[in-house]
Amino acid sequence: MPVKSTLPQVLKLEKQVCFPLYSAANAMVRAYRPLLDKLDLTYLQYLVMMVLWENDGINVKELGHRLYLDSGTLTPMLKRMEAKGYVLRKRGEADERVRELYLTEAGKQLQEKALSIPEAMACKVAMAPEEQKQLKSLCETLLTQIEEG
Repeated sequence: MPVKSTLPQVLKLEKQVCFPLYSAANAMVRAYRPLLDKLDLTYLQYLVMMVLWENDGINVKELGHRLYLDSGTLTPMLKRMEAKGYVLRKRGEADERVRELYLTEAGKQLQEKALSIPEAMACKVAMAPEEQKQLKSLCETLLTQIEEG
């Protein structure tokens, strides 16, 4: 039987803002998994594809900035995506030190297959659209404050 301690309130799990945020993020990624397995993508790879569908030819540094990921995380993932045939990594024409990412035909075709994912996820998240907007806004505010702080 667990022994009750005199742990200060500030250290109690139920008092932490970060824990439900962390748990919700993990639950969200788990909810995406069966949908993304059909596309042979992880959640992070799906995020990369969304950026590329919007900005084909983006450089790796800008991609990392958009996704809040460092090159140590991005590089191996992009190599795996290239091996799957979804993206091409090329040296920049203006500056050979810059790596640019381009969708392959297979990567472009994934966009059509991914169209059902947002709706499928909306069905899993039983929140009103206004609540979803508020949650998104709060998360963006938190992220900005942490990144700038």
